Amino acid sequence: MLTIGELASLAGATVRAVRHYHAKGLLPEPERDHAGYRRYDAETVVELIKIRTLAEAGVPLARVRELLDADEEEFSAAATDIDGRLRAEIRQRQRHRRQIACLAAGDNVALPPEVVEFLDHLRALGVDERIVQVERDGWIPLVARTPERARELMARKREQITHPPLIDFYLTMSQTLDRADDDPMLNELVDKMAIYLTQLADEQGEDYVSGGIEPSLVDLLDTLAFDAAPQARRLIELLTKRGWTGWTKLERVDPGRDGTELEATDRCQSRS
Repeated sequence: MLTIGELASLAGATVRAVRHYHAKGLLPEPERDHAGYRRYDAETVVELIKIRTLAEAGVPLARVRELLDADEEEFSAAATDIDGRLRAEIRQRQRHRRQIACLAAGDNVALPPEVVEFLDHLRALGVDERIVQVERDGWIPLVARTPERARELMARKREQITHPPLIDFYLTMSQTLDRADDDPMLNELVDKMAIYLTQLADEQGEDYVSGGIEPSLVDLLDTLAFDAAPQARRLIELLTKRGWTGWTKLERVDPGRDGTELEATDRCQSRS
């Protein structure tokens, strides 16, 4: 007769595992001897080896007993089923590994190659990393929510970033991030952007400028941008006085008399 330690050693298991199998009902507990110790026979060694082998093969403990009691045909069917589940788990883990690799790669997480390439292009132009991060964080939900639309918008964005006025906007904005709200450079930046947007809308149409993003995403992307770059709110205020409003979705507006007067005031302040 064997002690629990001897049983575990012969079966290549641990005493803790034996006790766990007892608790799960996989391995019947033997009668105790007069001293209160469990005593196991040789057949229990064989049974424990079978349990350990199935468990190490990935068979859920809830199904181990089923397989031990199955005939050859039932065992084969169950083994095929378990093998399919394990293959699915392997594929899932492989996807997880790829996702982890993307996380380690920075911008690659949740973003297609063309967006990553665009972000790298902004960096190469000398755009402030904070603005690049605003762009990145905006594209992540956009790609997740509307991947087809995101591809279309990115193709448009890659074309627009070749336009000198837009490049100048990104670079000038990089210089405004740490400036005060009344800094003259903000007015200069918005003047350039308003001219660029008007020319683009006249040539391509206002739908081309607005982007056509669904309202719920517009609110989300605006919030992400304003939280990351608070100066953007001030830029929108100034841009509205020049006939355009919006951050994610740009729209032409009528600044009206009040807007014109405010614009004139801003220009006077910028010269003083």
